[in-house]
Amino acid sequence: MAMSTAYAETEPERAEIDALQGPAVLEFGTPRCGFCAASQPMLQQALSHYPHIRHIKIEDGKGRPLGRSFRVTLWPTLIFLSDGQELIRVIRPKSSTLIEQSLALIE
Repeated sequence: MAMSTAYAETEPERAEIDALQGPAVLEFGTPRCGFCAASQPMLQQALSHYPHIRHIKIEDGKGRPLGRSFRVTLWPTLIFLSDGQELIRVIRPKSSTLIEQSLALIE
């Protein structure tokens, strides 16, 4: 699976996320977020080593139910899931190494 490049404006239901099988990364952010834009090359580099891991890019904001259900307060927030369960969370990543280490944990 390739890295998602656009934020999904219509977010999935929490039940859909909880029912995911296998490894997945939720990326919460917004196109207007400078931190989000700065993290894209790091995320792309890390995900290129794990093409089988699903990447779901979700536009977040005030009143968005999925982000609130995960208690997202800063962007980008990366939530690493295995079979729908959160195993690790990275907020405003500063290196692709941290992202890759997190991906290795859910593989």
